Amino acid sequence: MPRFTLETADPEFFTTAPHIFRYAKRFAATPERVWDSLTSDESLAAWGPSVTKITWLSPRPFGVGTSREVALAPGVVKVHETFFRWEDGRRYSFAVDHANIPSLRRFAEDYLIEPAGDSQTQFTWIVAIEPKPAFALPFKALAPVVKAAFGRLASDGERYFAGQV
Repeated sequence: MPRFTLETADPEFFTTAPHIFRYAKRFAATPERVWDSLTSDESLAAWGPSVTKITWLSPRPFGVGTSREVALAPGVVKVHETFFRWEDGRRYSFAVDHANIPSLRRFAEDYLIEPAGDSQTQFTWIVAIEPKPAFALPFKALAPVVKAAFGRLASDGERYFAGQV
């Protein structure tokens, strides 16, 4: 399988990337339950079909420097992620180090969970993407489709926790 190295990202990238997709959902679960799900062996793969497999490559306890491999539906896209921010129980952010697709220059995600009263969680997720220059124009045209595709993951999480009540 091909492997394309991406440039690193940091927290500033969530405000400077050419494409920033932000999702906010209220989950019917406590922040502790959401955090436990995010850091479980299955993690986002348990939420629905958007993520097909997650393999944690670092031992527990997780923190800054933790890495994992993620396969996205339909299992064609695979990425290697390294966490650069880890606020246990509240927030984590990672950058993709390499992927099996050639179109990305930088890619990062930020997950924030906050109490929202009465055993609810406010889930805020930011996806920041910078395509390689050769892919910039096609990516711009496809950005609404990409945004909707990522949005399915946030909706998957909403349904997952609603079904656990």
